[in-house]
Amino acid sequence: MYTREQFENMRLNSAAEMSKDNELQKSAIELLIRADQYNWIHQTNWFGEPILNLPQDMFAIQEIIFKTRPKYIIEIGVAWGGSLLFYSTIMQVLGGEKIIGIDIYIPDDLKQRIAAFGAISERIVWINGSSIDASIVDQVKSLLNGAKEVLVLLDSNHTHEHVLEELRLYSPLIGKGNYIVVGDTVIEDIPYQAHRPRPWRPGNNPKTALLQFIKENERFEIDHNIDNKLLLSCNFNGYLRCDQD
Repeated sequence: MYTREQFENMRLNSAAEMSKDNELQKSAIELLIRADQYNWIHQTNWFGEPILNLPQDMFAIQEIIFKTRPKYIIEIGVAWGGSLLFYSTIMQVLGGEKIIGIDIYIPDDLKQRIAAFGAISERIVWINGSSIDASIVDQVKSLLNGAKEVLVLLDSNHTHEHVLEELRLYSPLIGKGNYIVVGDTVIEDIPYQAHRPRPWRPGNNPKTALLQFIKENERFEIDHNIDNKLLLSCNFNGYLRCDQD
């Protein structure tokens, strides 16, 4: 029998070894590429509302929330609201202040559906506008009221320039030990998906922005322990931990 400490060490070591299995990693990427033809990442719901992310990544974010206990979660790009509900459900158990959802398009019927979940919904604050607009950033800062226990999730416009600007604007809001998650870094490692035409593609995407950002900003490091264990992920190298005040 393992002790809990031995079990955790075994998992950590196994994940590190798995990350070095190039054939397995290649197979995982190939699976993502093939499954994307069928919109696989759109097939998960939380409380009946769609989450446009892989369950593996959602559970990684859940682990971050449990470990860091953020007072505020900022999600940029809310889509159908399922992920907002997911984070708010966890906060309902662990505590925390607000979930801030930012998007350029937030229809009234989406707000109404999400509001139907009572206490879980009450933590959610909607901000309609561009995440890189100065007035939107000011609204967020006002809501945080100086708190640094903040988790930021970037999942909106995936072009290099947009994501890099988001990283520059929102990273100062995050205190030591907390995270910023850069979504869909996988775009750099897969062929252009012509069945879903977008301006982002290899060479112009969240991963290229992230790599430039960590050259500029020494406060953040990629948490490879998260990458090592996911295998199937849209956010490889996108889990950034703040290691300095």
